[in-house]
Amino acid sequence: MLGDSKSFGSFSVGSVDTVREFYATTLGLRVSEDKEMDILFLKLAGDRDVLVYPKDDHEPATFTVLNFLVDDIGKTVDDLAARGVTFERYDQFPQDEKGIMRDEGGGPAIAWFKDPAGNVLAVMEDPGSR
Repeated sequence: MLGDSKSFGSFSVGSVDTVREFYATTLGLRVSEDKEMDILFLKLAGDRDVLVYPKDDHEPATFTVLNFLVDDIGKTVDDLAARGVTFERYDQFPQDEKGIMRDEGGGPAIAWFKDPAGNVLAVMEDPGSR
């Protein structure tokens, strides 16, 4: 029924002003704004958008809201860390000194971090890049 419908993802933040610079400068995404509605559009590869909207009672997502596939996770983590990104540590996952979980079972390597609103994001090594 909806298989041919265009779609987009969305998530909330406390204030668009608090995340705009992070997404545009720190992560290097193309962003656009609808100032009248106070919403931010993240322009992702593949011609997809994610809508970021303010919510007065925003509570950060406790799950990953956005994953970025990368060719070299070690280099990406180093580059993001140099831009001030701090990677999350989770007791339930074995992570190296950079915060990267490398699945011994053959799953993709992944590292998690948060945006200024506290939402969880991740970089994941593209299995096709190995």
